[in-house]
Amino acid sequence: MRKLNRPTDERLAVMRSLATNLLWYGKIETTLEKAKEVRIYAEKLLTKAINTYEDVVKTTKTSVDAKGVKTQREVVNDGTKKLAARRDIMSKLYDIQEVRAEKESKSDFIKRTNDIKNPLIEKIFNVYAPKYAKRKESLGVGGGYTRIIKLGTRNGDNAEMAIIELV
Repeated sequence: MRKLNRPTDERLAVMRSLATNLLWYGKIETTLEKAKEVRIYAEKLLTKAINTYEDVVKTTKTSVDAKGVKTQREVVNDGTKKLAARRDIMSKLYDIQEVRAEKESKSDFIKRTNDIKNPLIEKIFNVYAPKYAKRKESLGVGGGYTRIIKLGTRNGDNAEMAIIELV
């Protein structure tokens, strides 16, 4: 792992922040060295999600309302491997909360985000994992979930800049 001229705790915080923003927005602009490091960090997290996203357990829950009527509903819970992977990924990323869309009413926003506690983790397991698993099956190759595009040097300190994006 590159040191990036930082102490360990600062370097890990930078990687955590860059990976969080990359997975949330899908594309970030940073220096080339940081882009190469965050590629490694983010692809490991995505691989873990891809390998475990199908591990679910279906159970039935019985609930009793105020009138004493019992109702049963089927609930899909995470299996042991997916739960462990989810907790590991949560420990390696910052928590980003959903933002209210432009011209979206408060009640619609609350209805849309009511049952989502960690939107970034849900996005990883519900959007990215199935997409990249399908890509893995069709191409027969795991990895390669990110692309780095060099931009040239930055004015001021002449640092090599790059855009890193999810493929």
